Amino acid sequence: MAAVGSAAFQATEPADAAINAKIRDEGLNRSQAGAYFTTLVDTFGARLTGSTAHKRSAEWARDTMTKVGLTGARLEPFEFGRGWELDKQTIEMIEPRYMPLLGYAEAWSPATPGDVIAQAVFTSGKSAEEARAIVAAAPNAAVLSQPLVTNFIATDRAPTLSLPDPPPAAPAVEPAPTGAARGGAAGGRQGAAGGRQGGAGRQGGAAANAQLKEAGAAVLIRPSRGMHGTVFVQAAQREAQNDPLPKIVLAGEHYNLIVRLLQQNVPVKLRVNVRARFLEDRNSYNVLAELPGRDASLKDEVVMLGAHLDSWHVATGATDNADGVAVALEALRILKAIDAPVRRTVRLALWSGEEEGLLGSRAWVAQHLAGDANAAARQKLDVYFNIDPGRGPIYGWYMQNSDVTRPVFDAWLKPFTDLGAVRNVPQPIGNTDHLSFTDVGVPGFNPIQDYVDYDVRLHHTNADLYERVEEKDLRQNAIVLASFLYHAASRAEKVPSSLRR
Repeated sequence: MAAVGSAAFQATEPADAAINAKIRDEGLNRSQAGAYFTTLVDTFGARLTGSTAHKRSAEWARDTMTKVGLTGARLEPFEFGRGWELDKQTIEMIEPRYMPLLGYAEAWSPATPGDVIAQAVFTSGKSAEEARAIVAAAPNAAVLSQPLVTNFIATDRAPTLSLPDPPPAAPAVEPAPTGAARGGAAGGRQGAAGGRQGGAGRQGGAAANAQLKEAGAAVLIRPSRGMHGTVFVQAAQREAQNDPLPKIVLAGEHYNLIVRLLQQNVPVKLRVNVRARFLEDRNSYNVLAELPGRDASLKDEVVMLGAHLDSWHVATGATDNADGVAVALEALRILKAIDAPVRRTVRLALWSGEEEGLLGSRAWVAQHLAGDANAAARQKLDVYFNIDPGRGPIYGWYMQNSDVTRPVFDAWLKPFTDLGAVRNVPQPIGNTDHLSFTDVGVPGFNPIQDYVDYDVRLHHTNADLYERVEEKDLRQNAIVLASFLYHAASRAEKVPSSLRR
């Protein structure tokens, strides 16, 4: 029945071949997506929420929006919490032999008092009292509180296009940074304790760490479950100002090496230096601009595209989510460059704070869409498109179980089969900023992309770098997004959706 209904709808749902041809020509022959991407990952690098680099990249994005001809380009602040900068870091084994170690300070880790020579101690399986006693016997202790890593992350999630149709009962869930509440009605990622960096979840908390510090601990060492030197690193508790213990995540293999030496009663000493500081500005910044609609009766309605500008701090956030930001900027540039006659206004938003719990998009939705006071604005927001999880070509869209939307998207996707488009799927997806919109009854959708090496190698790791993204995929992404934005903004009626309230 679904296939028949889809075919019938495609007979009446137009796809503008002339506009698509212009979008293709601009997107293939004069693309700026690669240049935008290179600027984000090479010039600005890691864009941790609240950092100086994030603010600079937001200002660049605002200026780029203005340069390509969008209107009202602006930074919109929201209160995030303490910003944090890492100025220097050292982690080395110096006894029983010298060995550089592969590890990274967690974001919002306190600093060490310069170089610290720390004696490694292993407290896994010990009570809090026993752990404090072990630490007290080894002043300047480097505390390894997790067991040996044996459950290394070795597989990615199943390719979306291989999943059954109709969908399984529950959406796939992506691991979350510890402390980021992304589950349930708040909408998103609720992973296992410790996200993807711990061998057995986190132990203790700010109070327990303060007690370890008082007992003589100099640094807390955590393991990553990544294989082959892949290190998943996210955040310490950024508002836990009573937690004075610096924190470093080590590659699982290096962590295991130290543990094995300690289990053989071989003393291990580490040289550690975390030079970090907190910033005074408690705001972070979303970046927004518009391409105004031209139809007098529809220009107050809005079709919206978003991606998140922030990243974690140990790589350059290439696939999460510099590629999404680059193609979102490029999609709007294309529409402006071809003078696309959009009837509704098209709005671009680049979010901050996604990695800490969708904070930027939630703050924006709370201010502009949520509640009775924003009912009119909410009704005028037609549809929200988001691009974040995965990398590579856009194969189609997750339909969030909105059967009435799928035939429309099928018709719009069909012209791009030669560029790698395959099909739309009914499954929902969690994990990212569209949930801020669907929570208030605005339809929100994400494209299907590849998860090859994403969970094992790239997502929130030291390997999320420039080389993981191909420019041809950026061009394809931007073309598909531009076409979907145009067709949604030019449709006589709003995009049909069972998600709308």
